[in-house]
Amino acid sequence: MADLNEIYKSVLEADRAAVVICDLDHTIIYMNPAAVKRYEKWGGEALVGKSLLNCHNERSREIINKVLDWFRASKDHNLVYTFYNEKENKDVYMVALRNASGDLIAYYEKHEYRNRETMKMYDMGE
Repeated sequence: MADLNEIYKSVLEADRAAVVICDLDHTIIYMNPAAVKRYEKWGGEALVGKSLLNCHNERSREIINKVLDWFRASKDHNLVYTFYNEKENKDVYMVALRNASGDLIAYYEKHEYRNRETMKMYDMGE
């Protein structure tokens, strides 16, 4: 049987949307390839190990901390809609990551594009 951690990582690595995972001190601990590419002009992969807060203005930092406090307040607080990006037609969320006991262990930013898929269904190049 495949290693479950490898499977989880593969899911993130294959995602076309940027995924940036931060620990509770706001340190970027993981960026999938889409995130590395998206944030390339700000350092790309070199951002891993750096504070997410350094990438935001004071107002955004306050909001990020407020969301993190809300995540900590209840095991049921797990998803916050944070932004609509009109240029890219996508919704952006902050998502709590919890261990098996429900304790908050990290968080990430989730991008959901609203554009209809343009590839043909089941087009496998045959």
